[in-house]
Amino acid sequence: MKRLEISILFAVIFCSVLTFMGFSEKCGQVRDDVFRLHVLANSDSKEDQSLKLDVRDKLLEVAQSTFSGVKNRQEAIEAARLNADTFKACAEAEIKRQGYDYPVTVEIGESDFNTRIYGDITLPAGTYQALRVKIGQAEGKNWWCVMFPQLCLPAAQDNDAMEEMLDTKEFELVTGGQKYEIKFKCVEYYEKLKKLLSEKS
Repeated sequence: MKRLEISILFAVIFCSVLTFMGFSEKCGQVRDDVFRLHVLANSDSKEDQSLKLDVRDKLLEVAQSTFSGVKNRQEAIEAARLNADTFKACAEAEIKRQGYDYPVTVEIGESDFNTRIYGDITLPAGTYQALRVKIGQAEGKNWWCVMFPQLCLPAAQDNDAMEEMLDTKEFELVTGGQKYEIKFKCVEYYEKLKKLLSEKS
């Protein structure tokens, strides 16, 4: 290969890397603005999965008042911590009402997510702050949504909450859909690689 062709190839690769890093940075900004809910079922049995969704519904009822008036992610995290016992009691009550005795664990902190689609919103893979509610062994399929901005609460009927809390570029990114599909997948692999390397170090 001629020197000029090699130079052009390296230039293209360099520009691609810079473009991806810029995209990855935007994804990081989104992760810094979002607080998520993560509900994990005891197992993948039909009964446990149904129970998970019923527990979810009760949690969302509590969340609607808990996050009312919250203005940013940090306030959402603080509200979740102050009401962690309420979330736990709510989940336990619904589980007991249905005749199960599964224990409930409530955690607030970092959780790893793959790229996820919620309605018209696509959230990039990576580590997010989240409220995690584990039912029993927590070995079944999970359910997730966005607690802040309030996309998974009954009051949020469209994307207005997300648009209000994210800046223009961030909102364009999460509503870009197929436009950014390949880049989202690259971010997912990139985040998995980072986690793997950090675990080995």
